[in-house]
Amino acid sequence: MLPYATTGDAEAALGRALTWAEAAWLRYSASVPDRYLHWPNIAITLVVYTLAPLPLALFDLAAPAVAAPYKLQPKVQHPPATFFRCYMDAVRVSLLIIGPYQLISYPAAKIMDIRTGLPLPSMGEIAAQLTVYFLVEDYLNYWLHRLLHTKWCYEKIHHVHHEFTAPMAYAAWYGHWAEMLILAVPSLAGPALVPCHVTTLWIWFAARLVESLNIHSGFKLPFNAEKYIPFYGGAEHHDYHHYIGGQSKSNFAPVFTYCDYIYGTDKGYRYHKATLAKLKELAGNEVQKGVDNGFNSGKQE
Repeated sequence: MLPYATTGDAEAALGRALTWAEAAWLRYSASVPDRYLHWPNIAITLVVYTLAPLPLALFDLAAPAVAAPYKLQPKVQHPPATFFRCYMDAVRVSLLIIGPYQLISYPAAKIMDIRTGLPLPSMGEIAAQLTVYFLVEDYLNYWLHRLLHTKWCYEKIHHVHHEFTAPMAYAAWYGHWAEMLILAVPSLAGPALVPCHVTTLWIWFAARLVESLNIHSGFKLPFNAEKYIPFYGGAEHHDYHHYIGGQSKSNFAPVFTYCDYIYGTDKGYRYHKATLAKLKELAGNEVQKGVDNGFNSGKQE
């Protein structure tokens, strides 16, 4: 709840006119207790999770022959029932986790110094904080992901997520409830280290979810982000990890590729890529469509 009764009060306190975004935030949050300003995270993430994967899912289901050249594992075709089951199971588990989390989110946010007042952060501040959050989350997630691939953790927890050896975007949230709790830690570590505004927190959770949906999409499209973001692994990098399955010793990082390179956990993937490149070279112009993306040769752990 903001300590300003009017726009004039807010402008007097800031010593300047409000931006349109700040004026909108004042109208929205002026009479809303701070505790409830954290709750939109539930709606935002559910809307993003429901809608963002939908175009590719419909593309895959409605026009499989057209979609095949862009798929990383074109021989795998999930039926509509599998998409629906994956979505419903993921939402059910997510609500069971997110719901109780909201009971402690506000005290945790106060400890993390997440602010709700004015001024709103600038675009530069948001971009800088998101960069830090992605780097922190990627590093911590890398090590927790490796932990989940130890024998006990995989058999008891992580195997659920790996039911999809050819993932679809909705598989991003598909997993054991304990895994969702474990992997929430890296996502919260960045904001705990570098406190932000609650609106930045909304953007961070949405952006991280979109990135997770992308790497689980199963598609390698011409406009993929790895072409433009340095060290970004993208869908191809993570799809190989699912393709290998439980015994995988490759590609644990969720966002960037540097951890896998530094700690030597991309050797199988690099061997696979080199093998595909050699096959393409040998086949010349007769190589079939999709061989660039297919995981049909050079399989290494």
